[in-house]
Amino acid sequence: MRIAVITGASSGMGMECAVQLADRYGRYLDEIWLIARRKEKMEALKGQLPVSLRLFPTDITDRIQLERLKMALEEEKPKVLFLVNAAGFGKIGPVGSLPLETEAGMIRLNCQALCTVTHMVLPYMADNGRILQFASSAAFLPQPRFAIYAATKSFVLSYSRALNVELKSRRICVTAVCPGPVKTEFFDTAGAFSQIPLYKRLSMADPVKVVRKAIRDSAAGRSVSVYGPLMKLFSFFAKLLPHSLILKGWEALDMRAAAQNTAPPQE
Repeated sequence: MRIAVITGASSGMGMECAVQLADRYGRYLDEIWLIARRKEKMEALKGQLPVSLRLFPTDITDRIQLERLKMALEEEKPKVLFLVNAAGFGKIGPVGSLPLETEAGMIRLNCQALCTVTHMVLPYMADNGRILQFASSAAFLPQPRFAIYAATKSFVLSYSRALNVELKSRRICVTAVCPGPVKTEFFDTAGAFSQIPLYKRLSMADPVKVVRKAIRDSAAGRSVSVYGPLMKLFSFFAKLLPHSLILKGWEALDMRAAAQNTAPPQE
């Protein structure tokens, strides 16, 4: 049995990956295994895609709940053509201002759970298979008030690039997907939309286009997928310039914005 495994499949880019993989590679797939906490959201895809779906309503930070996936893999012994790790979340706020459970939860989901699912699925990956790990453009640079989220995505980027080298002998390509802001539920989870910097609000990408490019880059064997000219430019300067210099400029912009927000109204 040939399958695709997708986490974070109840919304956003995880759900979009299910749609596009079914559309583009459906003739090669017997099933798509969707993994997310919200079963009703995944149920909505049933009958909408040209591939059979198997649903795993699972909190992937809970190892006990993940046993269902492990047991299914052991029982079916499928050939996994695609693994998509799209589950993740972020919260805006200075370190220490958020509840400890929220801060630790970002690490558990964005890093630990991603590694756990990858570890479980790897033995069943088909030679010449594809793994898409959803990181973020936040991986390129430390981000004040988004510090933990950005750090988790730096982990995903580094882990994915190393894993890509390790799996070359099996012709498995691992692609770290590093979009900028995307119009999904993510920013409802992250915090008030008004807290998001203006440049991020103006540069929000369409998830359909982000996923389309990610799948295309994966098929082409690219280790990193960055969508859009603005994020490519951001990636370039994050490599070119010292991070300390960029962060000083960032701090200056923040101080200016804070001063404008606290200035008394003019009569």
